[in-house]
Amino acid sequence: MSSWYDRHLLPGLLDFACGLGPIRQRRAALIPLAQGRVLEVGMGTGLNLQHYDRQRVRQLHAVDPAAQMHAKALRRSQALGLPVTLHALGAEGLPWEDDHFDTVVCTYTLCSVADPLQALREMRRVLCPEGQLLFAEHGLAPDADVQRWQRRLEPGWSRWAGGCRLTRDVPALLREAGFTGAWESGYITRPRSLAYNTWGRASAAR
Repeated sequence: MSSWYDRHLLPGLLDFACGLGPIRQRRAALIPLAQGRVLEVGMGTGLNLQHYDRQRVRQLHAVDPAAQMHAKALRRSQALGLPVTLHALGAEGLPWEDDHFDTVVCTYTLCSVADPLQALREMRRVLCPEGQLLFAEHGLAPDADVQRWQRRLEPGWSRWAGGCRLTRDVPALLREAGFTGAWESGYITRPRSLAYNTWGRASAAR
């Protein structure tokens, strides 16, 4: 059973933290590229919704096991006039058949997924052969001094930030799950222990 903090305080805190300027810029650059049948993995409170190009999106589904986030996401959906079918599911076992979606969106989600590799393999499975994965994630920094701080902070940070991990190697996970593409990485703000991001477009390696 989720705690009072998880149900009542965490949604607002995550909504604020994940909507800050540098993160919002990453979302604004990526999300308008979504097209066709779209699956968003880890919708949270719906911060991506304002950035979708409604002329390009034919259908929008989303999964997020954190049901306490759904109400805010659905309010945003209604206010924007952008219908979304939101499923209270984790990413490790998606219910759709192979090759179902034209676009999969995953932003600031892999840090808190229990099994990020399995989640990415599921995203690859449901993505059409010519489809695209649009992603922006934070994770393990390349600098040894920053890594030391990330490992030191991670246990306490994870407890307060909804299971968020600071040390996941996003490029390595993408490659191991069978994705290829051109992506960028760098520190987008400070403190550096929280700010190393990887973002871009990927496709299923063939």
